[in-house]
Amino acid sequence: MGFDKVTVLFFSFLKLGLTAFGGPAMVAYIKELAVDRNKWLDEKTFQEGVALAQAIPGATVMQVAAYVGLKTRGILGGIASFIGFGLPAFILMLILSALYQKTHSVSQITAIFTGLQVIVVAIVANATLSFAKPVIKSIGEIAVAVFSFLLFFFKINPFLIIIVCFFLSQLIFKDRANSENKNSKRLNFKGIGILILIVISGLIFLFFFDKDLLTLALLMIKIDIFAFGGGYASLPLMLHEVVDRLQWLDGKTFMDGIALGQITPGPIVITATFVGYLLKGFAGAAVATVAVFTPSFLIMAFASEIGEKIKNSKLFLRAKRGLLASFSGLLLFATIKFAGAVSWNWLKILLLTAAFIGLFRKVSLVYIISMGTVLSIFLF
Repeated sequence: MGFDKVTVLFFSFLKLGLTAFGGPAMVAYIKELAVDRNKWLDEKTFQEGVALAQAIPGATVMQVAAYVGLKTRGILGGIASFIGFGLPAFILMLILSALYQKTHSVSQITAIFTGLQVIVVAIVANATLSFAKPVIKSIGEIAVAVFSFLLFFFKINPFLIIIVCFFLSQLIFKDRANSENKNSKRLNFKGIGILILIVISGLIFLFFFDKDLLTLALLMIKIDIFAFGGGYASLPLMLHEVVDRLQWLDGKTFMDGIALGQITPGPIVITATFVGYLLKGFAGAAVATVAVFTPSFLIMAFASEIGEKIKNSKLFLRAKRGLLASFSGLLLFATIKFAGAVSWNWLKILLLTAAFIGLFRKVSLVYIISMGTVLSIFLF
């Protein structure tokens, strides 16, 4: 019966993953699947999982999918729901990456991506506003956001910025820990330990098989570990590493990857598949995708076991405020960076304005990208 339930989880989330457009908006559909329809979790437990997913690194909607599986059938259930939900996005991005590599120099395709780059600027600008609005609530959070933006502006390594903001948050924020501790259950980390051993074995294999793939895997692991605040938080980190530091891709190509990431269902961090494919083909796409999702899954598996202690920790509460504020600054810098990569004219400014207004008014992202694609063919 256990494996039957795991199979049900996999195919339920696979079906949901086929239509997983809209990022965090999909949390409502996961709730309908897990709480309302199948009664796998009660509403209170589900809401605790959503709060946990928002507080730890990784794409929020993927983390919520993992949480449902973990609470329903343990580590195997978590793997089934996590892979099932993300698999459609991986397959579609793999196909689009292959097509991009073969056709991106064709004039019509060039015109489409010219327009999509403008829409990417609107998407990231809107994401910056949406991300910052519920996060920036005090002078302290404004200070951390401005501080992280300035550090990024002066080309300080973003991973160092995150570490600095973590310590800064402990000094300036005064969140109080909740002394209530409901976590009296026996903790079980056996499955997590086995997964960690598998990951380490995989990295050792890559060391002997292909050191370029190992470098790619370690990079994506690092990005995922530091991506507090959801999938969009990974963008400034990936931009810095892939474009600025390692120069694997130029800024224009990376923006094309983000555009493709918005066309596919699932989180925007699926752009890692695009990066991996352009660097090392199918093997690179597979390694980059597994690496960019695995750390956050392991963190969610661990956090779901000790969730109450994490949520009530003074250290964690302060760090959460500081890290989310810092990512508001990093996203603002990414918006400016992407805007600087576009050769602007009045047509592009009009397209940017229309796309931004549409996103701000909650028009479907799929509709905006579809319309932008059609308009780009005629405008550019």
